[in-house]
Amino acid sequence: MQSTATVLVYSDDANTREQVRLATGRRPASDVPEVRFVECATLPAVLKELDRGGIDVCVLDGEAVPAGGMGVCRQIKDEIFRCPPVLVLMGRPQDAWLATWSRAEAAVTLPVEPVEFAAALAGLLRSRLAVGA
Repeated sequence: MQSTATVLVYSDDANTREQVRLATGRRPASDVPEVRFVECATLPAVLKELDRGGIDVCVLDGEAVPAGGMGVCRQIKDEIFRCPPVLVLMGRPQDAWLATWSRAEAAVTLPVEPVEFAAALAGLLRSRLAVGA
């Protein structure tokens, strides 16, 4: 197992980014590596980090302004070669169809519920690390 996993967290709201960090802790599950966060508050920062490489999972805030995480997800799925799996944070459960449209691999609602979030993130890390991407 690799020693650390890198998770990109995109939100224009510092509180949302903090919720993600707190819900994850050092590692979201005992069978996945410790997590290192790369935080982005703007779409250009997200694209720069993804171009740089080394991101294992993206967590995108669907409520971010001006570029919402679901639109960002769809864009990076089209533009980034071997795009990492994406976990979208939705404002409400009724937005699940938008998460499907965005091609996100997983979605949870805001505010971040730690157990649900950690389980979703751990699942994406397991699948990403299993394929050795």
